[in-house]
Amino acid sequence: MASQTEENYLKTLFNLAQESGQVNISELASRLAVSKPTVNSMVKTMQKNGWVDYEKYKPVTLTEKGKKAAALVIRKHRLTEMFLVNEMKFGWEEVHEIAEQMEHIHAPKFFERMDEMLGFPTIDPHGSPIPDKSGRVQEINYLSLVECKPGQTVILAGLTNSSSDFLEFLNGRQLRLGLELKILSKEAYDHSLVVSYENHESETLSEKVCQKLLVKVM
Repeated sequence: MASQTEENYLKTLFNLAQESGQVNISELASRLAVSKPTVNSMVKTMQKNGWVDYEKYKPVTLTEKGKKAAALVIRKHRLTEMFLVNEMKFGWEEVHEIAEQMEHIHAPKFFERMDEMLGFPTIDPHGSPIPDKSGRVQEINYLSLVECKPGQTVILAGLTNSSSDFLEFLNGRQLRLGLELKILSKEAYDHSLVVSYENHESETLSEKVCQKLLVKVM
């Protein structure tokens, strides 16, 4: 059974690999806010446990065993977030820190019951896929809003960033998952988009914001 620290390494490796494909010691140290010698030591321990493959000066890669272990930690995190939002009526900006603690509970039946109570959701409140109890992760192919063009109508389906600051920003503009957005125009200078939705006839979203919004084209 992985320790809490090892689970944090597994989860971080998994997420970094999805973002950039390869993960080096420096990236891992930066994301975890620890020193490179500390990461080196932990990676060697994880290699002995069969969770990673690593050679000096080469990227760190998760083994199949490591990918499954990481996915199951992420599953607990995302199920918890969904439970907090759907059943306990927390705001989507409030749930991350609580889920960070809950993900380290080793009680499979507890999370299976949570999954059942929620109706076996496939995505969390931020639109990220929830791995199943075997550690399989559904592949979701969304577009970034910044890739879309004037005249298109899209559904807001996910986020690439779920920090509380960003979620508060979205709350302030009444932007939420499932919302239908009509793209009115795109500014040539800064690539910001002007969109309309519900009672917002014209809302300007910067390129930085649009890059973090994932959509399905209708």
